[in-house]
Amino acid sequence: MKNPKILVYGFVLMTSSLALLSCKKEANDQDGAYNLSYGDSILYLKPSAGDYIVTPTTHRNGTYKGFPEGIEIDDNTGAINISKSETGLRYRITHTATDGTVTTTKVVLSGITFFDKFYNLSQNDSVALPIYNATASSILPISGSVFDDGGGANSSGCDVKTINGQINLAQTVRNGLFGSTPTNDTRRDVEIIYRLNDGSSKTVNKLKVRLYYYTSMATVAPDLLQTLQERQSGGVFLRGNFTERSEQAAKPRPPCVIIIAN
Repeated sequence: MKNPKILVYGFVLMTSSLALLSCKKEANDQDGAYNLSYGDSILYLKPSAGDYIVTPTTHRNGTYKGFPEGIEIDDNTGAINISKSETGLRYRITHTATDGTVTTTKVVLSGITFFDKFYNLSQNDSVALPIYNATASSILPISGSVFDDGGGANSSGCDVKTINGQINLAQTVRNGLFGSTPTNDTRRDVEIIYRLNDGSSKTVNKLKVRLYYYTSMATVAPDLLQTLQERQSGGVFLRGNFTERSEQAAKPRPPCVIIIAN
């Protein structure tokens, strides 16, 4: 019969070896390249009993951050609360590991927005077109979608086409959004509630748009000119000709639709 002490010692040694191998495996997994991903580059708002939240496919210790502002992200887990985020924009997600290693990815929170732009009514530039999924070339899903759901924007005077989300700016002025006799630097915030026939399954979404009225370019407020210059210089929130810029200047919402009468 074998010595019981030898059996016990052998068991302890085997257990310790297995534990050591397990620790080494976990360490190697943690030290490997981190694939920061949310499963897709476009994330859709979904029907949910509470807030709709999407988490990284793989979690890693460290901190998570979203850019530009407008995205609700958990610093510790990287979970994105899409229900409480500004949709229609492209965001950069950054993970900083405990050893300082930085990993990034970019995601679009599906929805619509509008270009920050001057619209010159005297030059027949009078329709603001919605941008879908942060890309001007993306085809907006018109069939089955609803824009200005509930009629809130139109009831305020903002002429939003319920079939395609386009804003008729000339008609908006005629409807009296800026008053019966519009004056320079009049600003109005309008919320557009919409439901898109796409991966969101027509979940209710919304966008706040800020509309301005000026008689001419010469009367545009200096602070607004600066805002437009900053936004048009680039940003991660729209694709195409837009490039990344400093985080201090990245304040993409609400989109500024600026009407120039003459």
